[in-house]
Amino acid sequence: MAGEAQGNVWPLPKFYFSVNIDGTDYPFQEVSGLETETQVIEYRHSNSKQFSTIKMPGIAKVGNITLKKGIFVKDNNFFKWYSAIKMNTIKRITVIVKLLDETGKPTMTWTLQNAWPTKIQGTDMKSDGNEVAVETIEFAHEGLVIANS
Repeated sequence: MAGEAQGNVWPLPKFYFSVNIDGTDYPFQEVSGLETETQVIEYRHSNSKQFSTIKMPGIAKVGNITLKKGIFVKDNNFFKWYSAIKMNTIKRITVIVKLLDETGKPTMTWTLQNAWPTKIQGTDMKSDGNEVAVETIEFAHEGLVIANS
């Protein structure tokens, strides 16, 4: 694994990763939003002499994940999927993001449960630019499982 030759001193690079959506690998160039957060509940506690506040964990929530990839000829799978969304009838799927070591083996995995697309954004276009056309897809999901391999 990455870092073993250096005695696990060096952190893993973030540029070698893979994304699997419902069993199909896609060539994404950027992943963001792999986050989870627990709300804080403040509980007012009193003893016989004074009041104090105790902080306790509340509801856990997960953020949406945003993926960016290049646009390819005749590749409109995400637009087809997004246009199929109807009230409570969207197919919910599993999205797996893997951070890979230099041999291509996963070292850390983020699994998004019951994911579905909430937003698709096409590329911006500039007549004087020479960048690659990039589309963005955003997923909502109901849970994030993080595992080390």
